[in-house]
Amino acid sequence: MNYPSYLRDGDPDAYTYGTLSYNRRRKCWEIKGEPCVTELAKRLFPGCDGKGRGVARFTAHRRVIGDLNWLMLRYPLTVREGDRDKWEEALSEAREYAARREAARLAPETAETPAAFRAELMDFQKRGLAFMLANRRCLLADEMGLGKTVQGLSFLAATQAYPALICAPPHLITNWRREIERFLGPDVRVHVLRGLTPKPLPEGEIYLTHYLLLRGWKEALPKMGFRTVLFDEMQELRHSGTEKYSAASLVSSAAENVVGLSGTPIYNHGGEIWNVINILDFHFLGDWESFSREWCYGYGSNIVAKPDLLGDYLKREGLMLRRVKSDVLAELPPKRRLVIEIDSDDKVYRELMKSAFAPLSQYRAEENPARRAILADAISQLERQATGVAKAPWVCAFVRALLEGGEKVLLMAHHHAVMDIYKEELKPYKPKFITGRETERQKEAAYSAFMEGKSNLLCLSLRAASGLNLQRATCVVFGELDWSPAVHSQAEDRAHRIGQEDSLLCYYLVSPRGSDRAMQDALGLKISQFVGLMGDETPSPEDQMFIESQAREHITNLVERLLEEESL
Repeated sequence: MNYPSYLRDGDPDAYTYGTLSYNRRRKCWEIKGEPCVTELAKRLFPGCDGKGRGVARFTAHRRVIGDLNWLMLRYPLTVREGDRDKWEEALSEAREYAARREAARLAPETAETPAAFRAELMDFQKRGLAFMLANRRCLLADEMGLGKTVQGLSFLAATQAYPALICAPPHLITNWRREIERFLGPDVRVHVLRGLTPKPLPEGEIYLTHYLLLRGWKEALPKMGFRTVLFDEMQELRHSGTEKYSAASLVSSAAENVVGLSGTPIYNHGGEIWNVINILDFHFLGDWESFSREWCYGYGSNIVAKPDLLGDYLKREGLMLRRVKSDVLAELPPKRRLVIEIDSDDKVYRELMKSAFAPLSQYRAEENPARRAILADAISQLERQATGVAKAPWVCAFVRALLEGGEKVLLMAHHHAVMDIYKEELKPYKPKFITGRETERQKEAAYSAFMEGKSNLLCLSLRAASGLNLQRATCVVFGELDWSPAVHSQAEDRAHRIGQEDSLLCYYLVSPRGSDRAMQDALGLKISQFVGLMGDETPSPEDQMFIESQAREHITNLVERLLEEESL
């Protein structure tokens, strides 16, 4: 094996400066020796601690073992009798790790799509899978839209390291459940943790929770034997000192594999990455004092002096893999559609649907087909608005994540009541609006503000943005749906114009409750299809008539469903 010289064996006959033993309570290697050794260790190695003279402790990590062995080449130590086998095992793992890291640096690895994974990975995603398999405690920091969820699930398919815990923001739990079923199959048992009070859970392969619940399950989760922990949107853990952070640290330390997914692991200050990495690999960057002293502008500072240098170090050591769209643009189609299921507020939906009782009664009693069609349209509009309003907070949470990741977003909706919620919820991002309620001057000002970079969020009515060239956008988000595929294609094409050099991501955010199911069927959209079934060409008159007849059929079915629900 070709490993670095600092991992070679020392001279067995050399003078020894102390002893090396494994502290099982602290899970670390402990030097007890002459002050010249222990004092030097604390000065040289970030994270090396030990109060008082003659004691120095090293985290039992493959990388740290290399540092410790290097120190022992200069200052030999006697390994305690009962710990010799454990030291040889640790040294062997450190050598294998170092050799693998060097091989990956010289020639990035790729992995085949796992047999248990029900899709084909793109080439760059195969490289991401290989990275995670080679570095079992790491951060996949790909830019949003490159399939971090897909790569994370392919890791589970490849390792079969169950049971696994997946922690995600609340608005993405439903989507994770759908993605697991799509990519890992219905035989993988999934359970969602509920409430802040721990309770016995049924057997399963994957357990889903969100960050707000971690504090309640803090003591229970580390005892549940998770082999893999996957943190989605791991920037949620960029601040230490909270019960959420403490719970994440505890469950992480008890797992074999810990993978973080985040397109934006750092928000305001580079020092936040220390908190994120500390969950993945405790004290990889040393303790906070040594990190802030050496990487930042001084004790306690969280402004990294040379962020590029820190990023390169994390990549080189196998802690982080980061690709942006420009890196893999040749592998991406010009336009991608991704359907994501989000939650909605059932209470809000039911309250708004009370206004549909009267027209439903009229529809039931009406015999004239033309009048029934008018009533069906009115009922459909009521349910569409109720659906849009009920899921609007979750749409806003999704859009916030995009904006914080640096995306330039077109947010599409239909109802003014929905737009008003967007305006309030997304106020800190200075959204601009073109909804049909604005004057020509206001419309032009909103357009200019977005195109000139004064705002990264433009909210548009689905049918009020014709003729606009908005190629600055990198994402189109549909917070509400329209019955017509052509309306969506035209909305997408506001951004997908000449001058758009990116791979445009079009997100369709749907909820399980309300009109979205029927409208998905009408549009030919399936959950999590990267390429939708909608046509991208202008429909012929015959096609348009067929689309309208299909929409009419779906509206009728929607009303019949509401009548059935009302009678239950």
